[in-house]
Amino acid sequence: MQAWQIKSLKLEMSALDNLNAFVRDHALYFLIAIIGLMVVLLAWVLGGGLRRRFKQLPGTVHPAIVIRLPGPPPPEKDDFNPFPLPHYTAQCDPNDDDWD
Repeated sequence: MQAWQIKSLKLEMSALDNLNAFVRDHALYFLIAIIGLMVVLLAWVLGGGLRRRFKQLPGTVHPAIVIRLPGPPPPEKDDFNPFPLPHYTAQCDPNDDDWD
């Protein structure tokens, strides 16, 4: 590893240790601040902040004309019945009341 990589890793570990200590000591205030930032972000997004920011991107939808060509109609939709009628074999007559 080079010296600048070691220095940056030490700086990162120091920052994460400080953040960890702050969250450990002041968890409630940290949670309240995060929730407040989320509410502000949500209000900004719902207020159209993203639309104004990405207004320069080409997002225009152009109308299209659809012409149906003559031809055979599409095949009928096969209806799926999750509760089909019971299947009786040739030996069994469902209308036979003779149980002898």
